[in-house]
Amino acid sequence: MKYLVMVLGSEADYAAMTGRGSEASPAWNREQLQGMYDHMNAINEELAASGEMLDAQGLAAPSTTRFVTVEGDGRPVVTDGPYAETKEVLAGYWLLDCASLDRVTEIAARVARCPQPPGAPEYPVVVRPVDETGPSQD
Repeated sequence: MKYLVMVLGSEADYAAMTGRGSEASPAWNREQLQGMYDHMNAINEELAASGEMLDAQGLAAPSTTRFVTVEGDGRPVVTDGPYAETKEVLAGYWLLDCASLDRVTEIAARVARCPQPPGAPEYPVVVRPVDETGPSQD
């Protein structure tokens, strides 16, 4: 079964990873950042070797987000993001094909153990099954 495994973050976390810490997220140093990359790369290598990884991407900072809605007449309305009230955003994901929910939960737990600076915010790792049922063929 396919699962989307998502990691969360905030604009403050992206700034902290470039050394610009704040009350919301302490600054990362080079060693801490390298530790995070090493941890994630080890997971990626394992998942690629096992054939479970279909895709994985880290996403750019929330400040580069664009929200697109439509007006009543169908014209697009574009707003740069993130919205000020947005606390957490999707920071990256894996699309995995795993044998069971237990297996993907095991992977998510490894992701959650990613090293980070003391005092950094902790976010849950979100696991969502991909709905592969498709439209009804009646």
